[in-house]
Amino acid sequence: MKKKTVALSVIAVSLAIFTGCTQETQNSISRSIQNWTGTNGVLDIYAGEKLVKRFIKIDKISTAYGTNDGKPRPYRYGYGYDDKNFNLKQDPGEKKVYFEFSDYSTNYIFYENR
Repeated sequence: MKKKTVALSVIAVSLAIFTGCTQETQNSISRSIQNWTGTNGVLDIYAGEKLVKRFIKIDKISTAYGTNDGKPRPYRYGYGYDDKNFNLKQDPGEKKVYFEFSDYSTNYIFYENR
C-alpha cells in the first residue's frame, strides 16, 4: 500500500510541476520524451512542388549549435534511411545516412509515419 501512495505522490508532484511550466517548456519536455521513446519520422524535401528527397525511420531531427558561442545555427540534421523510390519502406539497398537541411532554402515537411 505504501508503494502505491508514493507512486501517486510522485505523479501528483510531476503534474503540478508540468502544469506550472510555460507552453514552450512543456513543448520542450514533450519533445524530449518523444525523442527518448523514438518516433518513426519521415522528412520530405521539395523543389517547388516536386518531391525530390525522402528520409524515413528518423528518430529525431536536431538543431545545430555553435561550438564556441552555443547559439543555434540555421540548419537541422539527423539520421534516416534514404527512401529512393518514395514508398515509405526500407527496401534493399536503401541505407541509413546522415542528412542536413537549411532553414533558408529548403521546403520540407517532417511528420510521423504510423
